[in-house]
Amino acid sequence: MDDQPDQDADLDGEFPEEGDDDVVAQPTGSSAIRKPGAGLYIVATPIGNAGDITLRALDILRGVDAIACEDTRVTGKLLRRYGIRTRMLPYHDHNAAKMRPVLLDKVANGQAIALVSDAGTPLVSDPGFKLVREAKDRGLSLTHLPGANAAITALVLSGLPSDRFLFGGFLPAKSAARRTELELFRTLPATLIFYESAQRLAEMLADVTASLGNREVAVARELTKLFEEVRRGPASDLSAHYTEKGPPKGEVVVVIGPPAEGAAASDAADMDSLLKQALSGGMSVRDAAAHVATITGQPKKQVYARALQLGTGGDGAVP
Repeated sequence: MDDQPDQDADLDGEFPEEGDDDVVAQPTGSSAIRKPGAGLYIVATPIGNAGDITLRALDILRGVDAIACEDTRVTGKLLRRYGIRTRMLPYHDHNAAKMRPVLLDKVANGQAIALVSDAGTPLVSDPGFKLVREAKDRGLSLTHLPGANAAITALVLSGLPSDRFLFGGFLPAKSAARRTELELFRTLPATLIFYESAQRLAEMLADVTASLGNREVAVARELTKLFEEVRRGPASDLSAHYTEKGPPKGEVVVVIGPPAEGAAASDAADMDSLLKQALSGGMSVRDAAAHVATITGQPKKQVYARALQLGTGGDGAVP
């Protein structure tokens, strides 16, 4: 599930409500609907503005034998807008194990099946990869129709470096676990992208400050919608803002700038120096790793892996 659409239609291009038959667009051009070849079609859908769907995606959704979707009510709104009457089949966390073989058997028997999420690009922060993996394992035809994606849209609008980035999905809900996971990314020389609950946003930004330092952050919300907003500043300032103002409305994407130039290399060098000192002093690899992890705040697994390298003669071995 890439993103959840807002149920309020605050843009002319957003999803119509039930019964809005007057806004349903009919297919243009020839009345004949071209059926695509047998296969599984991964189709990106809008993240807010219903106009953000490709002509190719509309053709495929009209022509396939069935559309597998998270929620038929949500997908149904989009289909009604464009006059698409293709059969929908529910495919979600609760029925996926049962429905996967059904969908793949249909493809194997010559049918064309489309997979969509409630909003955005399927497989991004949802379990659709299992369907794709099994389709590949069975040698079935498979293709992707690209389109809207909340993570990439937020990155583009953030004004933060986009030459190297990592999408981390959702962080843990509990602060302690969230800080531990953030520590894994502390030395990564890349922009980080996370989805986050609006209710946890202020606390999450405080954890970013504690784990990664007071980096520049962009908080993007209501992307492609009427009240789209991207607020950028130091993590601590944004945490204070949302603590004072309260949780923002809409879906939230948090984009975190990379460490300052040279910071990652400096952290790694400091860790190596401390490990070499501990190992030279007679500590075991395990004890040295625990000691340095406590001093630096680095994840224990990461420090232990580096201590193993140094202690066994790999890459700067300790004599």
